[in-house]
Amino acid sequence: MVHSMTAFARVERAGPYGTLSWELRSVNHRYLEPHLRLPDAFRDLEGPVRDALRQGLSRGKVEITLRLAEESAGKPLQVDRDRASQLIQAAESVAALIKQPAPLNPLEVLAWPGVLVADAADPQALNAAAMEAFAEALGELKNGRAREGAELARLINERLDAMQDDVTALRALVPQMLATQRQKILDRFGEMKAELDPQRLEQEMVLLAQKSDVAEELDRLGTHVSEVRRVLKAGGAAGRRLDFLMQELNREANTLGSKAFDPRSTQAAVNLKVLIEQMREQVQNIE
Repeated sequence: MVHSMTAFARVERAGPYGTLSWELRSVNHRYLEPHLRLPDAFRDLEGPVRDALRQGLSRGKVEITLRLAEESAGKPLQVDRDRASQLIQAAESVAALIKQPAPLNPLEVLAWPGVLVADAADPQALNAAAMEAFAEALGELKNGRAREGAELARLINERLDAMQDDVTALRALVPQMLATQRQKILDRFGEMKAELDPQRLEQEMVLLAQKSDVAEELDRLGTHVSEVRRVLKAGGAAGRRLDFLMQELNREANTLGSKAFDPRSTQAAVNLKVLIEQMREQVQNIE
């Protein structure tokens, strides 16, 4: 099974410390490129998170955000005396510059960020809970990428079926188109009222056969279609391989178009290029 590089996952986990929430967003990218947004208290998790991500994913730009809504109800409050002293000293130094400063309100000091704190949770237990929640979020992200990858594979297989039909139809039409082109050459000679030179006519026929020989391109198109199906079925990190095969399919379709000598072969080449371009856009999202 192939996997898409586009997915979203969100996991919340509540505990005595509060509520942890992970958000993971991934989009297509040539390589694995994680972008982490972690609170300062969780900076130690950056390494383990990156390691877990590398083990779970191969490609994609992944934005990872962790939030903690702390639970303070029922916890005894504590004053960070050092921070409060620094705040008071700073306030007094500013008050000295004012002629009639207002008295410092203790409640305003307590309202300053970092002065009034609750008992801190055990950092090791908090980190462990965060990593458990991350593992769950990563699993959810991978499941989402797998579901979308299955849909991408279905869409690509539909276009491969259409390509196979076009190749089969064109292969059956080649003898008829050659006969039509041969008759046109004969008619041209007749319109010129020129005496048919068997050698000249033979040269024209050989030249036509050489220019219109598309058997090799049709064979290679069929081979590449089979290989794309095999890669899709094998799964894994198949995006780069599929992208290469799209280039090869496009190359054969271009050659087929350059050899076109009949409106039907020209239309078939155009149809093939449209299908290949549609598949190429889908392949860009495959891991």
